[in-house]
Amino acid sequence: MADETDGESGSIDRRRAIATLFLVVFIDLLGFGILIPVIPLYAKFFGANEFIGSLLIATYSLFQFVGAPVLGRLSDDHGRRPILLLSLLGSVVAWTLFGVAGELGPLLGAANGLVVLFVARAFAGAMGGNIATANAYIADITPPEDRARGIGILGAAFGLGFVFGPAISGVMSSSFALSFFEGVLPAFVPVSQFTMPSFAAAVLSLLNLGLAFVVLPEPSRRKTTTEATAGSRLRGLYEAVTSPAIGPLVVAFFLASFAFSAFESEFIFLTNDRLGLGTAGNAVLLTYIGVVIAVVQGGLIGPLTDRFGEHRLALAGAAIQLVTLALVPFSISWSFVPSLGPIGSGTVGLALVATPLALGNAFTNVSLNALVSLNADADAQGGAFGLTQSAGSLARTFGPAAAGLLYVAVAYWSPFVVAGLLFVPILALLWRMGRGSASAVPG
Repeated sequence: MADETDGESGSIDRRRAIATLFLVVFIDLLGFGILIPVIPLYAKFFGANEFIGSLLIATYSLFQFVGAPVLGRLSDDHGRRPILLLSLLGSVVAWTLFGVAGELGPLLGAANGLVVLFVARAFAGAMGGNIATANAYIADITPPEDRARGIGILGAAFGLGFVFGPAISGVMSSSFALSFFEGVLPAFVPVSQFTMPSFAAAVLSLLNLGLAFVVLPEPSRRKTTTEATAGSRLRGLYEAVTSPAIGPLVVAFFLASFAFSAFESEFIFLTNDRLGLGTAGNAVLLTYIGVVIAVVQGGLIGPLTDRFGEHRLALAGAAIQLVTLALVPFSISWSFVPSLGPIGSGTVGLALVATPLALGNAFTNVSLNALVSLNADADAQGGAFGLTQSAGSLARTFGPAAAGLLYVAVAYWSPFVVAGLLFVPILALLWRMGRGSASAVPG
């Protein structure tokens, strides 16, 4: 049957498994997205300055760098399902700690809850490596020619979580919602604009854990021969980089993640400083970008891959991002762009550039993930994805820091131009892989 896996993938209903995994990843990222507007202000509430707040943001990616290959290899050895369940349970614990940071900090001897925030953020990052396991699950249940489509569906879930998460955070932290919660929750539950989004993320993670436990099966797969890495994660990443099969892809993934995280971290600074946009205006722009990425990854990437192949799509996405990232800071002052009612010309110009930028990002992310899967051994999919996602996590740790330094020390436009230029070596790496490989042409 067309909708069942075959051979080593077992008899799992593929469509049902992918749909379930989509929902699991969406809810997981929804919980993560809820806290995006909360984290910087939460840190400031405890007396942190902007630099410390940035370190709190980067802590997640740093520990995700450590956790992704560990979870990936554990899923190779012990199964995808138990590792996904473990990571979801970890998210419940982490987001609950986030919500009680103010109360728990003094009990642990800390001056305030900032220490608890860092601990919770680190634990959430370690458990956030489950995306690698989800990608490996897709690799287990799909044939090579359909892998980009399956990974694209997970990418859409990833994007939708970032679209709707901040909106839920806004509702949960509104004055109306806070008044309601103060009236119905016990007195020992802390109610504030920071705690309620945190608890909402924890509840969603708990519901997600129950969903995955009940309906997500363990895929059949070949017994792994991959040995667990005993040394440093950096050593494992170095070995991946030097691998002829996936090394160029890991480097490309690192540079692409570094560049786009630099853009994301400075985007709100740019729109606030140059356009005067507040939270609401930025939410609209970020939602729009997220919707474009989700639509492309979830609906268009499959047919486009069938027609052009993963390699060509990765090249196209890199070329598009090279140009559009460099144009971002200048698009806000294009005099030839008209206003649209209450929307100023600067915002319209930025949206015009953001559309192909989101398209290019979707092409690059999905295609690189699919190429990694196609070039890795069948019994080491989890480890391969874990190392690749680790490269992305490491990039997202240092990308925002470097971009912030450029923004302050050089000029507001410099991090965006540098981010665009990072796609030049990406194009060179992908071009060197050659057009004649089996993964570079449609199946």
